[in-house]
Amino acid sequence: MEFFKGETKFPFMATRKVWYTLSAILMIGSVVSFATRGLNLGIDFTGGISATASFAQAANVDAVRTKLTDAGFKEPQVTTFGSSRDVTVRLPPDAGQSSKVIRDKIEGALKAVDPSVQVKQVEVVGPQVGNELRNSATWALFFTLLLIGFYIAFRFHTWRLSLGAILAVIHDPVLVLGIFSITQTSFDLAVVAAILAVIGYSLNDTVVVFDRIRERLETNRRMASDVVLDLSINQTLSRTIMTKVVTSIVVVALLFLGGPVLRGFSEALMIGIVAGTYSSIYISSAIALDCGLTAEHVFPSEKKAAVDHLP
Repeated sequence: MEFFKGETKFPFMATRKVWYTLSAILMIGSVVSFATRGLNLGIDFTGGISATASFAQAANVDAVRTKLTDAGFKEPQVTTFGSSRDVTVRLPPDAGQSSKVIRDKIEGALKAVDPSVQVKQVEVVGPQVGNELRNSATWALFFTLLLIGFYIAFRFHTWRLSLGAILAVIHDPVLVLGIFSITQTSFDLAVVAAILAVIGYSLNDTVVVFDRIRERLETNRRMASDVVLDLSINQTLSRTIMTKVVTSIVVVALLFLGGPVLRGFSEALMIGIVAGTYSSIYISSAIALDCGLTAEHVFPSEKKAAVDHLP
């Protein structure tokens, strides 16, 4: 199945410098926002209070949020989960009060909404746990990028494609972090999971394009590299668009119907899908071209057969 009826011949590489400029602007804006505004870290990273409660009837989330604010809690996050009667409450840390006092205040605020409410669980997450999670997330991203670089360099025999892939993989999460910094959307572990998924998704798209580039370079060794890259990208364009459209349908449904709990996760995925599609063309492939990629770099004669069996 093809998205386009005929063969496309878009001159992607001819306009790459324009897209380099756009990428540079977006990256600089993201880094500046991240450095000056930072992220709106959720209690997974900062520590805080998490509570769950069950109401006899459908919970009035706005009323619960109002009563918690009246009880002295700042910026309470109240969402339903499982059913309309069950709610989860997330609150910023309060070092000046014990767990029992906090539980009593939460229970009092909820009973003001519904006297029959049952507070099932109240947990206080300390800042030390948040720091450990933040460090773990940072190391996870670092090792992901490192292993990706090794795989691409080994799979395609050249640092030119490896460099392009790594820059593309860095490009996508930086944009996600920048937009989250600008919008101050809550950044929690679910968003970290989405960023890791975005990295894998972007890498998969890049490898598909690289494999087609490898095939075309093998059969057209005397053809100019920019022509080979344009040909390869156009041949995978239908697959790329159809994959992204189908994935976007699910992510958009999560974004608008998943509620506040899944908002950060779905936003990160949506940004990543758009950025990944763009970067697999105008970052990974274009960088390889500007580094002087030729067929000789991809096909050292004595090593070619050793990697043909790789996935």
